[in-house]
Amino acid sequence: MNLKEAFRFQNKLQSLMEEAQGILGSDRKITKVENTYLRKKVMAEAEDETTMDLPSTEYSEKITEVAVFLMHLLEEREKLSAAIHKTKASLDLPAGLDGEVGLNSKRQEIANLLRRMAGLRASETLISNGGTGYRFNNEGNQVSYRCDVKRVVTINFDRNKIRKMCGDLSKKSDEISASLDAALVNAQVDYVAPFDVNDTFADVFESFTAEKATA
Repeated sequence: MNLKEAFRFQNKLQSLMEEAQGILGSDRKITKVENTYLRKKVMAEAEDETTMDLPSTEYSEKITEVAVFLMHLLEEREKLSAAIHKTKASLDLPAGLDGEVGLNSKRQEIANLLRRMAGLRASETLISNGGTGYRFNNEGNQVSYRCDVKRVVTINFDRNKIRKMCGDLSKKSDEISASLDAALVNAQVDYVAPFDVNDTFADVFESFTAEKATA
């Protein structure tokens, strides 16, 4: 499988592990509770009554098998992670796959910032009654008043230089994105998936237990 498929299968393993952990981590799903109502102690003519609270999962009779299955998934995760690491280390990328992904995300973020700066324009607006002040009236009392405000906005940077930096950064970002996409598709990972990535938890678990039963 290629790197892209490997990452997808890694996510699948994580999803299955979380589902198994959800079953094993719930007391209600891994225990049976017996309640005996001691009615005879209160009324001699009554009979004691026993009820059972059964586990709330379809795997209630296979809890141990679910734990074994979880360990199997962990082993597969370990094998796949090691294979992915080996493939990533062989890639001809200056900062490695993870480093280049992080760097390119930052490049795109900065390019968007520079693009916004380059799009700013000088402007002049009149804000009616936008200003306040104080003066003394004829009686000598200090009173407030309002006045219009002329607001002039000018850019405080070299627009041409900002545009060039934005263009250069965007071009590099696109080139790196293409390299990363090619790496994900072309780089092969030495791992064979033990089941289909689209299989459900029930599908994979049943297949696993069936293999264990015949082994």
